[in-house]
Amino acid sequence: MFKKFEMELAGRTLRVDVDRVGKQANGAVLMHYGDTTVLSTATASEKPREGIDFFPLSVEYNERQYAVGKIPGGFNKREGKASENAVLTCRVIDRPMRPLFPKDYRNDVTLENLVMSVDQDCSPELTAMLGAAIATCISDIPFDGPISTTQMGLVDGEFVFNPTASQKEASDLALTVASTKEKVIMIEAGANEVPEAQMIDAIFAAHDVNQKVIAFIDTIVAEYGKPKHSYESCAVPEELFAAIQEVVPPAAMEEAVFTDDKQTREENIRVIKNKLEEAFAENDEWLNVLDEAVYQYQKKTVRKMILKDHKRPDGRLIDQIRPLAAEIDLIPRVHGSAMFTRGQTQICTVTTLAPLSEAQRIDGLDEAETSKRYMHHYNFPSYSVGETRPSRGPGRREIGHGALAERALIPVLPDESEFPYAIRTVSETFESNGSTSQASICASSMSLMAAGVPIKAAVAGISAGLVTGDTDEDYLVLTDIQGLEDFFGDMDFKVAGTHKGITAIQMDIKIHGLTRQIIEEAIAATKKARTYILDEVMNKTIAEPRTQVGTYAPKIIQMQIDPQKIGDVVGQRGKTINTIIEQTGVKIDITDDGAVSICGTDKEDMDKAAKMIAIITTDFEAGQIFEGKVISIKEFGAFLEFAPGKEGMVHISKISKERVNKVEDVLKLGDIVKVVCMGKDKMGRFSFSMRDVAE
Repeated sequence: MFKKFEMELAGRTLRVDVDRVGKQANGAVLMHYGDTTVLSTATASEKPREGIDFFPLSVEYNERQYAVGKIPGGFNKREGKASENAVLTCRVIDRPMRPLFPKDYRNDVTLENLVMSVDQDCSPELTAMLGAAIATCISDIPFDGPISTTQMGLVDGEFVFNPTASQKEASDLALTVASTKEKVIMIEAGANEVPEAQMIDAIFAAHDVNQKVIAFIDTIVAEYGKPKHSYESCAVPEELFAAIQEVVPPAAMEEAVFTDDKQTREENIRVIKNKLEEAFAENDEWLNVLDEAVYQYQKKTVRKMILKDHKRPDGRLIDQIRPLAAEIDLIPRVHGSAMFTRGQTQICTVTTLAPLSEAQRIDGLDEAETSKRYMHHYNFPSYSVGETRPSRGPGRREIGHGALAERALIPVLPDESEFPYAIRTVSETFESNGSTSQASICASSMSLMAAGVPIKAAVAGISAGLVTGDTDEDYLVLTDIQGLEDFFGDMDFKVAGTHKGITAIQMDIKIHGLTRQIIEEAIAATKKARTYILDEVMNKTIAEPRTQVGTYAPKIIQMQIDPQKIGDVVGQRGKTINTIIEQTGVKIDITDDGAVSICGTDKEDMDKAAKMIAIITTDFEAGQIFEGKVISIKEFGAFLEFAPGKEGMVHISKISKERVNKVEDVLKLGDIVKVVCMGKDKMGRFSFSMRDVAE
């Protein structure tokens, strides 16, 4: 027998089946939200993994095509690597849960989520987020939960909790908020320039809903929760810290980390490590954890400098941004390029334009998302941080950063009807020392403008950090955190937007949540910094989108035809449209409603293709003048081709006002001549005349 727990959540039933499946996992629940079903499990290894200085948490979100009644495409007919949506969902599950495991816990933990059925009005991603938290809470794995997650929309100015498919389509906000009993622990958002005050209200409205779900989870844990197992602590011995401070006093460590140059700091720490290795050469136990001990010593030093002395490692003020620079058109021949530099963080973004047929096709579980017109890709090579390692393609971090920048820029992109292009931006990280994702947003905004994409407003991004003390009131919010402040601080609060409002948020923290006061202060700090970057750097580099796309970018002519004429343009087995493409070198896309896009780089060829399509889709009427090519000569006249698949005949008597004995005396194959349509003849066929054109 199994136990069902139910609650009403945003007008739909959330049901949790406990002790029904997956009984060999440390914790397992079968989640039902509406008709969406997700199996969530939590498992942990018996012993810690040796030789690591981090918590080995793995989160999986497995999408099965059977969940929406489909068989996977391709030859294999089996699900392959995780989709981009699956990767992003894993990250959103990971980020609020990771801080709540013990800091000294090194056992492998895997949170597995299997999507088994999808109700389009009940998010499987949200169901998995709740399932992963509940499975972990009822397991014997040490975890300081529970937590809950809520999605929030904004439709017609009203907040909507866990929006349905139709509500998502109409929403100006896609917000995800995770909370503990007391605080907000994770924020992820995409928004149509939502004002800061409204965004804060939305965050805490979602936080209030989370409290109801947490109370529900508590009832499940009270009945089915297992006692948490003991584990082998991997904490650094206190006596080692004391010994380190004798060799390297706090003042020496502070001097080592106090520099605005990353390489200098790393060299200083390397010297300290070598000194400590010599001092503890005969103590293998201490040598095994020396790297972690030095890391924690650095962390303690940096946090004390910032929180108590208001002294940042590079000497900046608390709200000061690193030196900024921007330029456009640094890469020749591409459709658009821009580079944005903030201190030792440098991003170059290249924009590529293509016809809409080049948009990415998506074969996922969301029926509302079948293609993606705008694609943002982010690359992070090892040389950007002075390291060497082989490139193995984008990891979860790269995919996440690309998606964040994509989300930040989508609200300002022009409609397809205004700008009928597929758009790809690629952000190359040239140098990294903190917050490259936000630099990529700044560079991409300028690159799009340089490429002639008529975006509605420039978008900038900036990150705020946090260092906390022993109480909720003892904290300091930092503007524009560099890598060291990210590593040793408690928060990375990324906010992107325009002058008008926020377009994207991503918040990562390492503590057990943030108060409203901290969140309000962080959002205010990023607003101030974002305005400065827009006004003083980006707008002075390129104030408005260029009025035309670049020389090497494809140009697009749009025209509308009668949907009934699509078959005439395409021709039998595509013969007609392929002939137009062959003769002009353009690319042609036709939608079911008759919208035609002609894409090419040569305007003359594009106009020629447009003229052909116009002729093909025009019904012949008396008095119309056409230009045609002689393709066949008979005794009684000549056949002309006005456009591929569109032909007519000029009778020998209509060739000239003078008597013509033989057609060949006047015309030869390949001649281009003008004719006028004379209407239908006695046989009901349209006839054409060369001799009556002048009249």
